[in-house]
Amino acid sequence: MGLREQTREAVRAAIAERALDLFDRRGFDNTSVDDVAAAAGISGRSFHRYFPAKEDAVIGESTGLGQIVADALAERPVLEPPWLAMRAALQPIVELSEANAQRSRLVMRVVNGSASLRARNLEKHLAWSRTLTPIVRRRLGDPAGGDVPAQAIVLAALSCLDAAYAGWVAGDGGSLADLLDLAFDSVATG
Repeated sequence: MGLREQTREAVRAAIAERALDLFDRRGFDNTSVDDVAAAAGISGRSFHRYFPAKEDAVIGESTGLGQIVADALAERPVLEPPWLAMRAALQPIVELSEANAQRSRLVMRVVNGSASLRARNLEKHLAWSRTLTPIVRRRLGDPAGGDVPAQAIVLAALSCLDAAYAGWVAGDGGSLADLLDLAFDSVATG
């Protein structure tokens, strides 16, 4: 990454931090792009050079994280059951979140406080599902029902991730990894 890209990423990160702070204090829906821009010392037009929409300052670029999960899933042992492979593939996301626990909890608190952010988070999961479903389908062979069994596994796994994040943010005890294990085990055992 060249100097220009590094500078752009640093500015983007600074704007996102200011946005998160405002969204946490005022509420996402009560904070305008102009409010964020003013707090960051830029114009609203400049804000949109870094973020196409206000939601992107919170959710960010999710395709990179989805690709991390896809790569981790593709590297899992071929004979590992798909459900267990999905849990293992989510571990890099868990580790990133736990390494930045304060910020990760803040992001999830802001996301959970806004219907539009929850909708954007669902869009992210659907995008991840489009990437992950073919990988899980290959693990299943050629199942009856086409993509349905693989997509069910993927979407259930992502729902477990959401449940684990919600518990982690609420302080339900345990690490994010422990809560994700609990969620996966709960689905697996009914």
